Amino acid sequence: MTAVIEGKTASAVRLGRKSALAIALASAIGVIAFGWPLLAPPGSSVIAHADDAPWIFGIFTPVVLFVVLAQIADRDIEAKGIALLGVLAAVIAVLRPLGGGLAGLEPIWVVLILAGRALGPGFGFALGSISLFASALITGGVGPWLPFQMIAAGWVGLGAGLLPRRFTGAAEIALVGTYAAFACIAYGFIMNLWFWPFSTNLPAQIAFAPGAPLMENLVNWWRFNLITSLGYDLPRATLTVLLIILAGRPILIGLRRVSRLASFDTELRIEPAANR
Repeated sequence: MTAVIEGKTASAVRLGRKSALAIALASAIGVIAFGWPLLAPPGSSVIAHADDAPWIFGIFTPVVLFVVLAQIADRDIEAKGIALLGVLAAVIAVLRPLGGGLAGLEPIWVVLILAGRALGPGFGFALGSISLFASALITGGVGPWLPFQMIAAGWVGLGAGLLPRRFTGAAEIALVGTYAAFACIAYGFIMNLWFWPFSTNLPAQIAFAPGAPLMENLVNWWRFNLITSLGYDLPRATLTVLLIILAGRPILIGLRRVSRLASFDTELRIEPAANR
């Protein structure tokens, strides 16, 4: 008998049914966490996220772990995949203090986006959430903003993994770079939602108005982003795109080579040995 290993994809974590349901659940929690003030009835009392963030963190963290556990249960990820997840999360945790958030210059997004692209949407979602949690522990950045950072970073990694697979070479770098520019700006805009509805002393044109029509508040939120956030988001996007152009191709090749050598996402088939 001869053992033959057949590889299906280059993804360390496939987006199987269980993991897709877990990610959908986590994303639903994220949408509610970010958007509930916009949909709160006029008579409700809007409280700060400093009070509700622990509840969001307590709900979201087990769901992120379930994304990984679902892959283990389905045998879509093995010990090698978990090890790679841990290594890349550690890399991001180490890189994050180097940027220090200075003018939005954060090199961590290059690792997250390229890992999501090379290793799949499930891997990208788990990596984004876990790495932001790990880096917060290292840098002392634990606060009411942390669960929102974990959710938003998970979305960035997920989106990178869902990009079309038919692009290769220079076209792939252009695709990933375009996505990186959008994702880095969108991350800043989305993160503003965790505190913007509770900010005080803002001009009426950019302030959250409790009980106002949803579209009116969305327009004010958009103005707030353009005035206060874009100066940080554009440098983040510019640095990430430049690094992807300069180093994206070899990093993608390296990640995919590691995936193949580790035999991620493979099947073992037993065949009769040929007669000699």
